[in-house]
Amino acid sequence: MARYFNYFPPTVYSAAANTDGLDIVTNIIARFGFEKSLKENAAAYYKYDIQDSDTPEIIASKFYDNPERHWIVLAFNEIYDPQWDWPLPQDTLIKYINDKYSSNGSANTPAQTGIIWSQSINNVHSYYKVVTRTNSDDQSIVETLELDAGTWANTGTYNVNYTLQDGSIINETVTKTQKTFYEYEVEENDKKRTINLLKPEFVPLVEKEFKRIIKGKT
Repeated sequence: MARYFNYFPPTVYSAAANTDGLDIVTNIIARFGFEKSLKENAAAYYKYDIQDSDTPEIIASKFYDNPERHWIVLAFNEIYDPQWDWPLPQDTLIKYINDKYSSNGSANTPAQTGIIWSQSINNVHSYYKVVTRTNSDDQSIVETLELDAGTWANTGTYNVNYTLQDGSIINETVTKTQKTFYEYEVEENDKKRTINLLKPEFVPLVEKEFKRIIKGKT
């Protein structure tokens, strides 16, 4: 991380407590972004699922042969807060959930830990109606609709066949499901796992452009 900021330009800054005038500091709020056309070009990147042991530095070392290229991993995916925009490892996630819902658990009778409270089927985060439509070729379309608790309670489940104008038969199944607070937190964390990795052959050109732009050179 230290070398990354070596490329950033200096700027003047005056703190309220500074009675000696202006200081020259590194302008760490300077930003570099990738062209939209490059980010949307499927030939320029591949998908990668972040593992619990991964950090931006580890991925950069693994794929770009240099941990200092971590900024490419982050910037290409518009990750501005590596602490919260990056998936938490399992043990950290458990601690986070436990701490987040500790007050809910302690208010329970009998008192529970935050993690136990979040995993209880009695503590529901969200409710869903799931509609599955399957044609005669066994091709299915699944639609998941989030409902409020009252609507969910009054929603029935069923399985029915109906015939379209062209004579084809569609089977429609409606089921219901719900998500605990624990399941919600795990799913939200997992949504952050799949990222796009810029292919290594593009890295030298990107680095050159980054240094040019961030230093303000034309």
